[in-house]
Amino acid sequence: MKITYEEIYSHVLPALESKKTEFEVYQYKTVSEKDIWNFCITKKWRKKVVPEMALYQIVNDILSISPAEFMTFEQIEKFKTSNWFSEVNQEELQLLLNHKKHDE
Repeated sequence: MKITYEEIYSHVLPALESKKTEFEVYQYKTVSEKDIWNFCITKKWRKKVVPEMALYQIVNDILSISPAEFMTFEQIEKFKTSNWFSEVNQEELQLLLNHKKHDE
């Protein structure tokens, strides 16, 4: 029987809570256990089969996350998902994309 991600999450929740508390010491008060879990799934374990990992390896990976490593990941993810032209209306965007030189 294969263990699910939800079961793993419930087993390692104390480690996630500990890491969250550590981040709070460094003034990162908006980081949640789910954010740390998402970081692990998306970044730390992207090339691993998590249900096949030993519990001690999962906990070690969680506890070894540095605030700098986590915040760098978060910033990159925000850049990937942000809409760079959200404040530009469609007309302005078309002007930018279809700009021709006045010298021609």
